[in-house]
Amino acid sequence: MSLLSPAISSLARMRLWRIEAWKNHPENAQREVLQDIVTSAQYTEFGRKYHFHELFNIHSFKQAVPVHEYDDIKPYIERIMQGEQNVLWNTPVYWFAKSSGTTSDKSKFIPVSDESLEDGHFKAAKDVLTMYYQFNPESALLTGKGLVIGGSHSINPMNNEAQYGDLSAVLLQNTPFWGHWLRTPDLSIALMDEWENKIEKLAASTIKENVTSISGVPTWTLVLFKRILAITGKQTMSEVWPALELYMHGGVSFTPYKEQFEKLIGKKINYLEMYNASEGFFAAQERPADDGMLLFTDHGIFMEFMPVGEYGKKFPNTVGLNDVEIGKNYALIISTNGGLWRYIVGDTIQFTSVRPFRIKVSGRLKHYINAFGEEVIVDNTDKAISIASQRTGAVVNDYTAAPVYFSDSSNGAHEWLIEFEKEPEDLESFTKEMDTALKSINSDYEAKRYKDIALRSPIVHSLKKGVFTEWLRHKGKLGGQHKVPRLSNERNFLEEILQLVH
Repeated sequence: MSLLSPAISSLARMRLWRIEAWKNHPENAQREVLQDIVTSAQYTEFGRKYHFHELFNIHSFKQAVPVHEYDDIKPYIERIMQGEQNVLWNTPVYWFAKSSGTTSDKSKFIPVSDESLEDGHFKAAKDVLTMYYQFNPESALLTGKGLVIGGSHSINPMNNEAQYGDLSAVLLQNTPFWGHWLRTPDLSIALMDEWENKIEKLAASTIKENVTSISGVPTWTLVLFKRILAITGKQTMSEVWPALELYMHGGVSFTPYKEQFEKLIGKKINYLEMYNASEGFFAAQERPADDGMLLFTDHGIFMEFMPVGEYGKKFPNTVGLNDVEIGKNYALIISTNGGLWRYIVGDTIQFTSVRPFRIKVSGRLKHYINAFGEEVIVDNTDKAISIASQRTGAVVNDYTAAPVYFSDSSNGAHEWLIEFEKEPEDLESFTKEMDTALKSINSDYEAKRYKDIALRSPIVHSLKKGVFTEWLRHKGKLGGQHKVPRLSNERNFLEEILQLVH
C-alpha cells in the first residue's frame, strides 16, 4: 500500500462540501466562472477585440462574441504555437492537446493553460474520486494502482517551448510527482506512440502490479486484457488483478462493450463514465447506476447549449441551464480558462435530469445519418446494436454505417460494416433485429422504413477481425483516443474501409 493512500483518500472525502455547493447552485457557479474568465482575458488580443472590459453579464457576452468552430480560432492557436502569448488567454500557454475526436486528416491543437489543468482536469479528477468514495466508503481503490491506457507524446517542432500530445499524454506529463506513485505503467511506456509494441510492454509491466482501477478507451482495454490472459494463461482478469474494482471509460458508448468486459473480468466491478475531452472535463457519473453524468459547473468552463437545428446559422440561438429540456439534443458550446471562446466542441448531448443536471453524450454534430430525414444519431444505433446482440447472441467489437442513396432501380438504405467479436448464427436475423430495434427507438427512421417507401432494409457486411484497426493504421490514427466514426452522412469512410477489404 502507498503511504500516501490514506491521506489522499481523506482529502478526497473532505472535498464533498465543495461539490455540494456547485451541484446545488449550478447557475451561480456558471455566472462566477464566466465572470472570472472574461475578467482574466480582458487584456488579451481576443479580449480587446471583443471589448471584454465592457461585458458584465451572460447576455452581453453572447451579444458581443460570435460562436466559433475550430477553423475560426485556428489562426490564433497557430500564433500561440509559434511562441506568441496573451493572444487568447492571459497566462503563458505551452501545452496543446492534439484532438483525436475525429479521423479526418486535419489535427486540432487545443491550448491547455495551467489554469485549465489545475482548475479543470485535475480538480474534476479529484471530484470524481470524492464522489466515488461517497458512493463506496469502504473502497480500497488507493491501496493499489490505477492503470492508465492511452497517450502518446511528441514535441512541437515549431517552438521548443511548446509541446503537444493527446490529452492523456498532456495530463500524464503534468501530473504532480506523487500522482505517478499511484498509477501504472511507467511514463516511458505510457507515452509510447507505436501501439502494437506498446500493448506488449503494457502487458508485461502491469501483470504483477496490484491494479485496482483502469481508465482507457474500451477497444484498447479489451486488446490489453486478451493479451494479458494469453501471456498468463488465466481465464479472467480478476485472477490477474484480484483487487480490481473500477473501470472508468469515455469517448465512445460503453454499451456495445459491457458484455465483453464482464466476461473477461469475471467478477462484478464498478463502471464509471466520464466526459473528459481535450477541451475540458465536462461531466462524470456520481454513482455507477446513474442515468447520465453530473455536469461539472465550477471547473473553469462556461457552457451554453445549442439546439442542433441551430447549427450552421450565422447567429445560432443558445440556452443556459434554466432553459434546457430533458431528452433534447444540444450541441455543447464552451468558453474556457484555456482560451476557447464560445467554441463548438462538436459533441451532441442530452439532459437525462435537471437539478441535478445530468447529461449523456448522444453523438457528434457531424456523425449522424440524415440522408432521408431519418435523423439517426449514434445513441440510436448503439442501442439498436445492443438489442440485436442480446437477441441473437452476437457480440460486436465496432461498426460504422452510411447511407446508400436513391438510384434508378432502388430506393435508399443504410449500409453497415460490423466487426463482430462473436458472429450471430444468422446475419439476416441480426439485421432484422437491429432494424426493428432502430424503428422502436427512432420514429423518423420508422416512418422512412414504412413499406420500404423511402428506406429499404439495412445492408449489413460482417468484417473479419482487425479490419478497422488496419484502416486506422492506414490513416495514421492507430491507438490512443482514435476511433472509427460510427455514423457518417457521407460515404467516404465506408468506401475507404470497403476498398481496404477488397
